[in-house]
Amino acid sequence: MNHLAEITGNIATVGYGVATLSPALGIGLIVSKTQESTARQPEVAGILRINMFIGMALVEALGLIGLVAGFLFT
Repeated sequence: MNHLAEITGNIATVGYGVATLSPALGIGLIVSKTQESTARQPEVAGILRINMFIGMALVEALGLIGLVAGFLFT
């Protein structure tokens, strides 16, 4: 029987890859919604920017946890 591709390794590695990919999508949504809100009400841009950075830090922390878990458990 001919095998075109052989998969080796742990399937959990795919899960950890998804865990690091998801925060990128989250940050994209946070920034896009902040820009949309700023376009609608420019006078609250400063408050929105602060909240955006706090949200980005929390989402990025989850991504780093997923990345470190991938290195620790594989």
